[in-house]
Amino acid sequence: MTRRLHFFAGLIVGPFILVAALSGALYALAPQLEGMVYSHELHAGSSEQNLSLDEQVRRATDHVRTEAKGSEPPALVAVRPAPEPGATTRVMFAPPEGSSESDQRAVFVSPADGEIRGDLISYGSSGALPLRTWIDQLHRDLHLGEPGRLYSEFAASWMWVIAVGGLILWVPQLTRRLRAGHARRRAIREASLPLPDARGRTRLLSWHYSAGLGLMVAMVFLSATGITWSAHAGEHVTQLRAALNWSTPKASTSLSGEQAPTDEHAGHAGHAGHAGHAGHAGAPSHDAAASMPVDSGHDAILRAARRLGIDSNRVEILPSASKDTAWTVQEIDRHFPTQVDSVTIDPVTYNQVDKVSFQDDYSLPAKLARWGVDIHMGLWFGLLNQVVLFVIAIGIVGMVVTGYWMWFKRRPTWSRLKTPTPGLRDAPWWGWLVVGVPAAAVGWFLPLVAFVVVDAVLALVGSRRSGGSGRTPRDPAARS
Repeated sequence: MTRRLHFFAGLIVGPFILVAALSGALYALAPQLEGMVYSHELHAGSSEQNLSLDEQVRRATDHVRTEAKGSEPPALVAVRPAPEPGATTRVMFAPPEGSSESDQRAVFVSPADGEIRGDLISYGSSGALPLRTWIDQLHRDLHLGEPGRLYSEFAASWMWVIAVGGLILWVPQLTRRLRAGHARRRAIREASLPLPDARGRTRLLSWHYSAGLGLMVAMVFLSATGITWSAHAGEHVTQLRAALNWSTPKASTSLSGEQAPTDEHAGHAGHAGHAGHAGHAGAPSHDAAASMPVDSGHDAILRAARRLGIDSNRVEILPSASKDTAWTVQEIDRHFPTQVDSVTIDPVTYNQVDKVSFQDDYSLPAKLARWGVDIHMGLWFGLLNQVVLFVIAIGIVGMVVTGYWMWFKRRPTWSRLKTPTPGLRDAPWWGWLVVGVPAAAVGWFLPLVAFVVVDAVLALVGSRRSGGSGRTPRDPAARS
């Protein structure tokens, strides 16, 4: 059954995995492309910082008011101070009407002289600019909207199954050599590396095995982290995390002492376009923020946050949603070591209202979710992370291509597809339970992984139609 599962899953899901891998490889290059395309907006042109943060916010506010041309200006949503000398400050406003709920209008201000360096739409807490957002949504849903998300969920739900199935099919390659009397090290080497003297389909198979072994852990990891962003299985993951209290903690902004709810989606917020979550937990609503003064002490709030232990250069300041709630200052540095602490501050006394520390307050599952998402996005180790992801993506492309190439070499036709025969047809009743119960559970948790159940049912029906003998002639050429 493993051979049949691996064959049909690869045959059917292969094109989806191919598209996901190609778009993922492009996304791995997106930060560098974004830096080149939007160099003017991201860089201030001078390393001097002559203006206060409040003055920079005022310049950005004057700009959007001028652009509004008499109509209601957009509300101030957040401020991201320049993370380093020579970088610009991002002042974030509510996006134009009809934009995604995760969109924000980012005005780039030079800390040196207050020059408006750019005015763009950014997406999510990663602050992805239009080019990276376009690439990310290509990877997420092929720009088809919610229906398109099924493609990426289909690929993520099945890639780990294909990888593990391939490993199971490889094991006999190793055991056969061990039984032949080969030394363990030699057997492992010969079973794992491409065969230099092989020809035709055998050579392709050896390369397919070798690449699969090298990429298996990465494929399982990308599947697991990708599933958390999906529409159907991702919702089940969210429910599971909430039930087990594995959600991301959130600092309370209530000045009356009310406890803030946990944020099940905070781990996904940084992936522009993947989950559709804004990623600004505790951010004021556009309407509520409109009533707040735009120059109400960003410098003082930031100084208070530094005093309270927020020490990352990459931070985001969220004004209070109303007069009875606190301001929030949160770290947004997803590079290693992760800095995502947040603190809420009383805007009158500048005292701490609540604080969430990544080190002390995140559970281990919440930390693993944070790290997994950041590695998947190529953020955790910066350029090295992106290069590794690009190589992995190209390797997965090669796996898909060699898989189809091997099948084509067997010259399949519509009347004879060269497919393996059903594996459960000869199984006893307890074998159906052993396979069927876990398959049903996986099919519920990952709705797009239904092949195992369907294949088993079809095998049973076929067996009964053939008289229940359970014996079907096997064509050696039908093996993949």
